[in-house]
Amino acid sequence: MTEEILIPKMKRLDKRQRRIKIPIINIALIFFCTLLIISATFLNVNIKHYIIPWDLFSNKSITADSFVSTYGIIPQIPIVMFVCAIIGKRMALMSVIIYIIAGLFFIPVFALGGGIKYMAEYGFGYILAYIPAVIIAGNLLRKQYSFKNMFLAALYGVLTIHITGIIYMTIVALFKHESGLFISGWISAQSGIKIVYDLIVSYVFILIGKYLHSGIKFIME
Repeated sequence: MTEEILIPKMKRLDKRQRRIKIPIINIALIFFCTLLIISATFLNVNIKHYIIPWDLFSNKSITADSFVSTYGIIPQIPIVMFVCAIIGKRMALMSVIIYIIAGLFFIPVFALGGGIKYMAEYGFGYILAYIPAVIIAGNLLRKQYSFKNMFLAALYGVLTIHITGIIYMTIVALFKHESGLFISGWISAQSGIKIVYDLIVSYVFILIGKYLHSGIKFIME
């Protein structure tokens, strides 16, 4: 009789403990991923790769260094995709929102500082676009972590960020009466070849995030 009373009580207690434990883990993951996004803002990675010089046959002073290109990339967009792959759409969305709110109202966590005035910066549209990018990529990954879905998550996520960023920048530039040359130059610098790098690195990060996501799910079960 005593066992019949104790066992159900123990099961209820175990369920309560799990209900308490899981939100604490979620909160820790959200804040850790927010810090990861912030850290990526101030990280500049130089990527080296081989190229074929456009003046290969006309330039007589071609050297071995002419076949190597170095491109500096701030990996924040791939990190956002990485966070989405690890902790899923809902928690990744919370991380991004915390990052944006912190930058606008509390701490200068954006590349050029922070504060509400940052909304008038040309690049703020890229940051704001993290929200729809996470939703789109998260919905794809929620269905299945297949290679196709991971590629589409990287593709749609990166394109959403860059397209939104370009539109936002153009609107701000027009309000500031900037020239068409300035706008095209800015787009080329921020969303030219960088889209290719963001796409490749995002896919690799999502692929890594797939296995970390499986590990987190196992711990939380």
